[in-house]
Amino acid sequence: MSTLISQIYLNSKLQFNRKAFEIVQILKLNSFKCLYFQPHFSNFYSTSVECKDDLKINNIDLKQYISKLQSEYLELINTSNHIQNHRYNELLPVIHILQKRENVVSNMSSLVELTSSGDKELSLLAKAEEAEMTVKLKGLDDELVEALLPSTKDDSFDSIILEVQAGVGGQEAMLFTKEMFDMYCSFIAYKGWEYEIAEYVLTDAGGLRHGSLSVNGPEVYKYFKHEGGVHRVQRVPTTEKSGRIHTSTVSVIALPQPAEIDIKIEAKDLKIETKRSTGAGGQHVNTTDSAVRIIHLPTNIAVECQVDRSQIKNRKFAMARLRALLYQRELETQIAQSAAKRKSQVRSNNRNEKIRTYNFNQDRITDHRLQGVHFHNLKGFINNGEDLDRLIQSLEKQLRVNRLLELVKQVCT
Repeated sequence: MSTLISQIYLNSKLQFNRKAFEIVQILKLNSFKCLYFQPHFSNFYSTSVECKDDLKINNIDLKQYISKLQSEYLELINTSNHIQNHRYNELLPVIHILQKRENVVSNMSSLVELTSSGDKELSLLAKAEEAEMTVKLKGLDDELVEALLPSTKDDSFDSIILEVQAGVGGQEAMLFTKEMFDMYCSFIAYKGWEYEIAEYVLTDAGGLRHGSLSVNGPEVYKYFKHEGGVHRVQRVPTTEKSGRIHTSTVSVIALPQPAEIDIKIEAKDLKIETKRSTGAGGQHVNTTDSAVRIIHLPTNIAVECQVDRSQIKNRKFAMARLRALLYQRELETQIAQSAAKRKSQVRSNNRNEKIRTYNFNQDRITDHRLQGVHFHNLKGFINNGEDLDRLIQSLEKQLRVNRLLELVKQVCT
């Protein structure tokens, strides 16, 4: 038995395989002390110094953090019913990716001598394989970043209330608010999600003072949380005769819509009022009590809705908005209690000033949270949804990397 263990140990220096892992597990189950293999296993996934592709993100080494996860994983597999353990199932994908990564790194190391071979044909083949493995390694590193990051409650929300409101800039701001509202409708259609318009207040000039949507789709808040903040537009208004560029703003708020179980609203805490709708809309406006106003007595939060002829539908929209506002209130209380959460939750994502600039004269979109990233073809950006999706994906990747680095920092300090 000891000869077999020594063989496994020597072979594992070149490549860790599943068979060796299974043998070690069998030995563990039989209470056998594996004195040779265990020290190597505890540091197995750290990349060898000969490999140029170290486990680093933004020049921060992940080896110590990975080692901590390995130790935690080893402790879990020694417990009974570890397969049902939630933390075990979180770590399992990480272990599998690290195993694949080590195999690639090992294969790349074995190609070093061949790439410098005197045989030109053999050298070219080795370099081609090395380039292919480099691409594969990059893909595994991306998977590793995804697997290392724990999912957050915010990312799991499949329903939100999206609000778009004109800021400074008068009529020009309201005109661009309508364009922004239409842009989000196009983006929602591009993603295959569903939405209902809850509020849509137009101006006489065709602009939009305020608009709100109820949006439903898989992890919809994960995307729209990056849109919350102040959007700035720079262009020459159609009414400007001198050609002077105006700067206007539009504010966007994305409120995660919690489930009924998350926010409990007691009927005794509500004061519901109905009245006749006001504004344009025909004869029905002044003949039916379709407008709904709901006041949450404990917090004194009031919401109104009169977008539809149906009182039932208006009440549904008003309750959805009230529930979202109550959740936002509770979330902001938690943020105020923790400086760490302040950086990663809604306030840091939804309240930043001038997160993006739309410059029509230069046909350019600049997101101020990403360095050196610009989009051109502004008309296409607003209309097709694809470019906005790419931008949001970049923002999400940056956010996830920053969260990972925070976790690494906590472990290494």
